[in-house]
Amino acid sequence: MRLALSLSDIQAAKERGELKPALCHICTRYDLSHITFLVVRTGFNSTRYPFYCTTYPAAWSEAYLTRNLFEIDPVIDIVRTGHLPVDWSSLDQKSAQVRHFFEEARSHGIGPNGLTIPVRGAHGERGLFSVASDLSKRDWLSLCASSTHDLHILSHYLHETVLAVTGLRRAARYKELSRRERQCLQLLAAGKIHKQIAAALGISESSVRLYLRSARNKLGASTSHHAVARASFLELINL
Repeated sequence: MRLALSLSDIQAAKERGELKPALCHICTRYDLSHITFLVVRTGFNSTRYPFYCTTYPAAWSEAYLTRNLFEIDPVIDIVRTGHLPVDWSSLDQKSAQVRHFFEEARSHGIGPNGLTIPVRGAHGERGLFSVASDLSKRDWLSLCASSTHDLHILSHYLHETVLAVTGLRRAARYKELSRRERQCLQLLAAGKIHKQIAAALGISESSVRLYLRSARNKLGASTSHHAVARASFLELINL
């Protein structure tokens, strides 16, 4: 239910100014303090960091941009090498400069917990989806365990929406999905693993992998979560 409502909030955003209210609703729904999405690179435009949307306080956003903290923030490096979600506690904070960066962020109400998901599009797009929380460590770990699947899908769906409403993506056509491909994506979106999808559809796990791989290729998606988000964005499946 939380995922479906959150996707609806993002889907309703037709202009840049409507993205932040959608993020605020998602924060409330998942007990997060902040969400940020940064477009690091588009597939056809070499401009660095062409767009971002965030719920961060204006003072922190202004300081970040004015002082070009992109060059210090270790989260930015995640998009260059990473494919999986990264908890901020695992980032290298040995240098005094980076430690000061996180201390200053916390003074603006960012953290102390955070998770960043790198987003990679099929045409060279790169983005970063980050969430922050002021929960206790125990509650934060519980939130990650219960919500990372949803956040993964939301990161890609937000990626699709941002590129659409900002005009940063060229229009593209996608091949039609088969019934089995849609069914596999639908069940994957519901949190089912390959074995469970196979049992529900009465097919083998290898067939599930084949259908999901085919769906990714047709949708130009880099991962299965990306395929779920894009299929939902294109209204090919319902979440």
